[in-house]
Amino acid sequence: MELGLHIADFTWSTGPDRLGPALARHVRNAEAAGIERITVMDHFWQLPGIGPEDHEMLEAYATLGFIAAHTEKALLHTLVTGVIYRHPSLLAKAVTTLNVLSGGRVGLGIGAAWNEQESRGLGLPFPPVAERFRQLEDTIRICLQMWSGSEEPFDGAVFHLERTLNSPQSVSRPHPYLMIGGGGERKTLRLVAQYADACNLSGAQDVAHKLDVLRGHCDDVGRDYDDIEKTAMIGVRPSSTVDEVAAELTRLGEAGFTATYVFSVGITEPERVVELLTDARRKLA
Repeated sequence: MELGLHIADFTWSTGPDRLGPALARHVRNAEAAGIERITVMDHFWQLPGIGPEDHEMLEAYATLGFIAAHTEKALLHTLVTGVIYRHPSLLAKAVTTLNVLSGGRVGLGIGAAWNEQESRGLGLPFPPVAERFRQLEDTIRICLQMWSGSEEPFDGAVFHLERTLNSPQSVSRPHPYLMIGGGGERKTLRLVAQYADACNLSGAQDVAHKLDVLRGHCDDVGRDYDDIEKTAMIGVRPSSTVDEVAAELTRLGEAGFTATYVFSVGITEPERVVELLTDARRKLA
């Protein structure tokens, strides 16, 4: 089981004016502890359930660039980008840029977006769900085409590009790591089967059922189910124990997941999260 540090809460005891040094120290500590993946949310306001909306939140791709500069080995990506936040060609270019500058360590996590309140608050378009899924499939196809080296026009359901030139190309070949987040059974998991390297599901969901649905979509599109990495996400709080985290990791591993991303809520000392994950992994070993 690989471990991912998912940084969703930046409200730390160091305060907002020291976020840069604190984040640099946090990701260096995580990598030194053997955590293989580091991710951030792609939101502009803090999420309900993690903290008040006005708590600290950093823009995802600027933050990934900062994290890339302070790490050497970890896989980095968003968990996950809302498709409505950026034009597909700009998104493909941003991920390519970070992939090149990091030596191939930055990938793309993407989903259909859901936070209507945040979007409308900041003046971002928030189309109906069917339109968001059309945008999602177009965006995935545009990214894959731009990463393929093709400069041909793209004519999709929503987006139309005259030339998909992308230079320099990503270091990762045939393309950067591509994860689709979400457990929607009719659309999201079908897109995973058709296009993605990995899925990401909430560990609180009926994960065995979700994986059965994914297997069915793989059969429908002629994809080898085993080619798709199954990843999960779980949360920890100040009261979480090593035994509890180890038990969750064991449960998910037995269900077929090979990586788990762990986010924290209300833990104001980031080193506590790294210690918790390190101790849980040691207990499993």
